[in-house]
Amino acid sequence: MFESVYQFLFKYPSLVFEQGDFVWGSSRWMAGFVLVAAGAAVYALLTYRRVQGQSPRDRAVLIGLRVAALGVLAICLFRPMLVLKVAVPQQNFVGVLLDDSRSMQVADVEGAPRSSYITENFATPDAPLLTKLSDKFVVRTYRFSSSTERLNSSDDLSFGGTGTRLSDALGRARDELAGLPLSGLIVLSDGADTSEVTLDTSIAMLKAESIPVFTIGIGEEKMARDIQVSRVETPRQALKGSFLVVDVVITQTGFEGQTLPLIIESEGRVVDTQDVAMPDDGEAVTVRVRFKVDEEGLRRFKFRIPEQAGEQVPQNNARENVIEVLDRRIKLLYLEGEPRFEAKFIKQALESDPNIQVVLLQRTAAATPSAPTKFLRIGIDTPDELIEGFPLKEEDLFEYSGLILGSVEASAFTVEQLRMIADFVSKRGGGLLALGGRRAFAEGGWGGTPVAEALPIALDAGGDVRAGPYFSHVVVEPARAGLTHPVAQLADTEQASVEAWGTLPSLTTVNRIDAVKPGATVLLQGEDELGRDQIVLSAQRYGRGKAVAFAVQDSWLWRMHATMAVTDETHHHFWQRLLRWIVDGVPGHVEVTASPERVEPREPVTLTAQVADKKYDDVNDARVVAVVRSPTGAVTDVPLSWTVKRDGEFQASFVPTEEGTYDVRITATKDGETLGTSASHVRTAPSDREYFDPAMRGALLRRLAEETDGAFFRAADTSGLSDALTLSGRGVTVVEEKDLWDMPVLFLLLVTSTGSEWLYRRARGLA
Repeated sequence: MFESVYQFLFKYPSLVFEQGDFVWGSSRWMAGFVLVAAGAAVYALLTYRRVQGQSPRDRAVLIGLRVAALGVLAICLFRPMLVLKVAVPQQNFVGVLLDDSRSMQVADVEGAPRSSYITENFATPDAPLLTKLSDKFVVRTYRFSSSTERLNSSDDLSFGGTGTRLSDALGRARDELAGLPLSGLIVLSDGADTSEVTLDTSIAMLKAESIPVFTIGIGEEKMARDIQVSRVETPRQALKGSFLVVDVVITQTGFEGQTLPLIIESEGRVVDTQDVAMPDDGEAVTVRVRFKVDEEGLRRFKFRIPEQAGEQVPQNNARENVIEVLDRRIKLLYLEGEPRFEAKFIKQALESDPNIQVVLLQRTAAATPSAPTKFLRIGIDTPDELIEGFPLKEEDLFEYSGLILGSVEASAFTVEQLRMIADFVSKRGGGLLALGGRRAFAEGGWGGTPVAEALPIALDAGGDVRAGPYFSHVVVEPARAGLTHPVAQLADTEQASVEAWGTLPSLTTVNRIDAVKPGATVLLQGEDELGRDQIVLSAQRYGRGKAVAFAVQDSWLWRMHATMAVTDETHHHFWQRLLRWIVDGVPGHVEVTASPERVEPREPVTLTAQVADKKYDDVNDARVVAVVRSPTGAVTDVPLSWTVKRDGEFQASFVPTEEGTYDVRITATKDGETLGTSASHVRTAPSDREYFDPAMRGALLRRLAEETDGAFFRAADTSGLSDALTLSGRGVTVVEEKDLWDMPVLFLLLVTSTGSEWLYRRARGLA
């Protein structure tokens, strides 16, 4: 409607004014004549000042209307015109790129799939839009999805491509049409670009070569009825028996206020179901689900909402993630400075956990001038393990994945051992847990030591400066961050877990913890009998590892207190989850990652390995080889090379060709000695990314058109596409001049100004 009115008033479509250059077409003598006439007109107008019986306002209005009329006449006499470069018919090429991906099957345009627009307009030689373009241009047609190919017949269109690589498609068309008179490229797509490469480079190259892109957006920019599982965050690996808390992000339109089930499945078996209240249209809701992984191997977990009536894209109702469940024993060293119940019950709580091994080193007698320190060793693997007490060398300490420090003073360690403990966290990437006690934290003189730097709590370097000993009963409950943390989950739901914390007996502490460091997180908090807040459990990342402080001395009361049932497993579950979390993600001597972990056949995968020696110093001169086993059992050796960019980092690529799971095992050796091994996996399968965020991405298509001096069109109205290409000024062109002096708008202005003057005179009695 707007365009029709515009063309009626200004004689030509708006596109002509956008592409043309405005000039004056009058000759010099005509310009001189107009200037003389304008001078005479000004003189005549000045005579209005001598007319009797007119007020100043009347004279001003009449002069203004007369000037307007004369101005319109002057414009016409100067002969305004537009100069355009117009493509010569059949002398220029146009590249047409047709989206052939899965997302074109989405039926959101009056119930018809998006692909129907392409088939109607380009599938046959007499298709309307193709015919209109062919009348003026030589048309080269391409189909694109994960790859780009020339379209030879309509049978080539399948709309089954598992990806949309728009940047590659633009590059392919640009290269093939290089050297030809090209008026522009046309892209018919919903804009669902799934490639990892941005369009910035392609746009820059198109601009450099003055190739305009005209985009046709197919589909609706907002879905009417759709539910989407947008994101699921799961760990890459987990110990067998671990309790996971996973965030699932859900978005929707058209189902606001409804309560729908979120189903979690593992290998076809339902693990958990949770009802989710749908948020406002277009908004996202984060759902936290809890489940246990208790089967070894690669486990596929699907998070889905059942298809609902009227859904336009049911394929995006589910996300599938793979978790590698490891059935291995993780070893921790627990050093206790004095016999106490806490050590006994922690050890007892972990006896039923086959994946956590705690080696207890308990001091039974302090060193004297005549005798060394004596230790009790429980849970050792060999008779020589810890025979001299706490390790004296890094390689011995670094064999453990976790370290627990009980009630032991800092002076029990050498300066080198204190540095080793800090390096155990930052350099080795191990997990450190410091327990409360009369020889712990500031009371044990730990302030100012390298270990204090690693801990999440603030310690006074001067030691305990309080007047007298501190002792308090503390009622423990989850802090805000702990409500959803795996460590604080005592029940199957968040509400039930909070209620369970309220039934536990209070604990005691002799360490007053007032503050944590800026980067630390408080997971458990408490309140003593005087109403003072107490930080109970806090944690922070430190270097490659994590450090945790648990500032109570008798968590065993959660097992042995008179109010606790004999069958209550709260104490066991708490300690198992706490220690599993502390050692979660602790690296080995060799760590490998595959990026991406899920690809399509013939899509390259990059393997990255981080290699360290027994002291966890990075190694650059190792021999690193990946053994890649395909789903059918074919084995390929892939050597990795040092990247030079980072110490200890090795990389290589391989291209999977079969669908299924590829197993990757990395081995690093140096001087004939094996430094370590690591394993990963790569899934090869058709991608489902096309169905996520399925609405037509108009912003991307508009940007592509605007930045290349093209134009964006909706599929419902492409009437101006052929003219836009004709006037793009590219290719073989001729210059055309289009007169503007006879535009209807100028005639209307002239009539309006003269008619208004006459009406004003009549109204004022001046006629």
